[in-house]
Amino acid sequence: MGNRGMEDLIPLVNRLQDALSSVGQSCSLYLPQIAVVGGQSAGKSSVLENFVGRDFLPRGSGIVTRRPLILQLLSANTEYGEFFHCKGKKFTDFDEIRKEIEAETHRLTGSNKGISPVPINLRIYSPHVLNLTLVDLPGITKVPVGDQPADIEYQIRDMIMQFICKENCLILAVTPANTDLANSDALKLAKDVDPQGQRTIGVITKLDLMDEGTDARNILENRLLPLRRGYIGVVNRSQKDIDGKKDIKAALLAEKKFFLSHPAYTHMAESMGTPYLQRILNQQLTNHIRDTLPVVRTHLQGQLQDLNKEAEKCKQFSPDDPGQRTKTLLQSVQRLAVDFEKLIEGSGDRVDTVNLSGGAKINRIFHESFPNELVKIKLDERKLRREINYAIRNTHGVRTGLFTPDMAFEAIVKKQISMLKGPCIQFVDTVRQELISTVYQCINKLSSYPKLQDETERIVTTEIREQESKCRDQIVLLIDIQLAYINTKHEDFIGFTNDQQVYNQSNKKNAARMAGNHGVTPPSRLVVIRKGWLTISNIGIMKGGAKEYWFILSAESLSWFKDDEEKEKKYMLPLDNLKLRDVEKGFMSSKFVFAIFNTELRNVYKDYKCLELACYSQEELDSWKASLLQAGVYPEKVIVDGQGNGAPENFPDPQLERQVETIRNLVDSYMSIIYKTIKDLMPKTIMHLMINSVKEFISSELLAQLYALGECSALMDESPEQQQHREEVLRKHAALKEALAVIAKFSTSTCTTPLPPPVDSSWIQPSSPTLPRKSVTSGKPVVRGHAPSVPRVHAHTPSPSTDGLQPNRAPPGVPRRHPPAIPKVK
Repeated sequence: MGNRGMEDLIPLVNRLQDALSSVGQSCSLYLPQIAVVGGQSAGKSSVLENFVGRDFLPRGSGIVTRRPLILQLLSANTEYGEFFHCKGKKFTDFDEIRKEIEAETHRLTGSNKGISPVPINLRIYSPHVLNLTLVDLPGITKVPVGDQPADIEYQIRDMIMQFICKENCLILAVTPANTDLANSDALKLAKDVDPQGQRTIGVITKLDLMDEGTDARNILENRLLPLRRGYIGVVNRSQKDIDGKKDIKAALLAEKKFFLSHPAYTHMAESMGTPYLQRILNQQLTNHIRDTLPVVRTHLQGQLQDLNKEAEKCKQFSPDDPGQRTKTLLQSVQRLAVDFEKLIEGSGDRVDTVNLSGGAKINRIFHESFPNELVKIKLDERKLRREINYAIRNTHGVRTGLFTPDMAFEAIVKKQISMLKGPCIQFVDTVRQELISTVYQCINKLSSYPKLQDETERIVTTEIREQESKCRDQIVLLIDIQLAYINTKHEDFIGFTNDQQVYNQSNKKNAARMAGNHGVTPPSRLVVIRKGWLTISNIGIMKGGAKEYWFILSAESLSWFKDDEEKEKKYMLPLDNLKLRDVEKGFMSSKFVFAIFNTELRNVYKDYKCLELACYSQEELDSWKASLLQAGVYPEKVIVDGQGNGAPENFPDPQLERQVETIRNLVDSYMSIIYKTIKDLMPKTIMHLMINSVKEFISSELLAQLYALGECSALMDESPEQQQHREEVLRKHAALKEALAVIAKFSTSTCTTPLPPPVDSSWIQPSSPTLPRKSVTSGKPVVRGHAPSVPRVHAHTPSPSTDGLQPNRAPPGVPRRHPPAIPKVK
């Protein structure tokens, strides 16, 4: 056959491939694929067939290979082929393989010379091949024929570049001897991706078809137009030989006879022909395998080390031992309790750096989401004043009241307190959902034992719901307690008689404080509430467009700087009379936006009535809103009256207006006390009745309830997946040991062949399509863009379909008119 030169490598490589395939890492050595590149009818398929040793590729004139053929050779005891699109069907007749390739090509490209980048994937199993990936690519063409597109040349070059740009791809640049080698498209493309010539071997075909009296001796001796790895001449079968079914073995004998009998090639006959070409490829394979072995060995050693501990546990585990089952049950429940506590209380190991979870999410609910919901209740200013108005008038009835009625105050306060029940109950429900989510996160680790997982989930979630019910009752009781008695003697309550006095004294103190500080804001008002990046998104393009700044929020102002070094301040915005509103996210925008505006309709920033600020997540948006609430910037809330307009209630009676204002201030004072109390008590109540209770239940009572089921042995029945996993771990452990043993032998039984010294290959010009002649009608040259270059790649990139047959899809497209730079070769 045609590949005897590789037989010394086959036994060792096959043993390694067998060991690695058992752990799902077949072809981990990334053996190089061999891509045959050349023009139409240059003899590419013949070279490839000689290398494989079988006659199975379509033949003919013009463009015959119209789809890439990704050919995987896999060592096996029997010889047959398999196509990816015909899974399960074995082709033992290689003539049938050729017919299937032709039929599959026609299916996508038609019968009129069209091409397609969708590859045909073929596996050939044989005892005479080395595990290897070969690629037969369409020939480079210049002029479209038949139904081929006008940019056929670009399409074929794109297709070729997808393969030869890989560092592990050996390039056979095939050029017929009866053409000008200096203009070889194959060599030009090869130099684009392999400028140092480390992967390129020149192949000269059709030496037997050269004109009489001419030969390619100077080229084959690498003296004319040299390549680093030189040239190898081959003589392929003619179309007549192929039609006459001349087999490859006879063709190789005829090739040998040609070189021995030709006077120009007799002295180099031993370094010409298909057998010598295969020996050269064998050396390339050996070098690649030797270079790859240290990386593979390190990778496998790391995997073996990771598996050692788990494999030891799997060896010692006895699923039928009752004592082992009881021990595993106890350890599982203890681990669940520890994991749950770590997620709630926080832990330094395995910290999630992507999302908030467990205790961190509950903390955000405590201190951001819940306070924000409370603020929304007391924002309804117009409605509140209208209710106070009606309460005062209804309290007086038919009479005209001279004094502010305290009954109206109590009625309004009790109504405001009752409104807290909804947000508080929702608060409990939100924490319960997060608590259950945290428990699920821990219980998922029990998936090896489905019954134990299901029972644990049922018991713990039942306990959470019971504690939630108790917590709801307690919270409702706390609100009812606040409703039972309105304590107007509270030390923080301003009181009826002190309302105006306190108001006046407050103004005097503020004026005195400012005077005492010479007009400078006291340090207590300069405490920073929040810092972070925000984008001002509503600035027009003519004024610079949206920009990101470093914002600092204090109790008095919102300032922003050029960056987080806080050296170049852009602006400082006082918080007086500011409110915020939500802004709908734009159709194409990924940011979350809110706006700040002045309630007195003044400009907030330069000529802008509002300032739209954007951040990158909903969590960040909620956090900024909570910080602004803390600074006294409340959300806008428009309340409409019964007629659908937002007009405020008019008070024609000045005395009634003063009474409304008095009660409004008293309600605000008393509700501030209530809000402060609720914000303090709610997290404490939930923490005590729900979170701590559940945590204590898991650590001390869960195991007892599992035992009470009376099915401890059945609880520890393994899932089929766990049994399979344990067997897989043991199998991987043994396979990795075997693979490392094979590599140890392999690395000591191979030797490397030094790379030939560099040569001057400047004679090869960069690849570009021939420019068309001038247009006859216009007289102006029609110039097309250069053919695409190659995408930048990294060294040791795995070849396509190395790990198995890939689906019938085209390789990723590369730009056709503006390609990336030529890759760097290491």
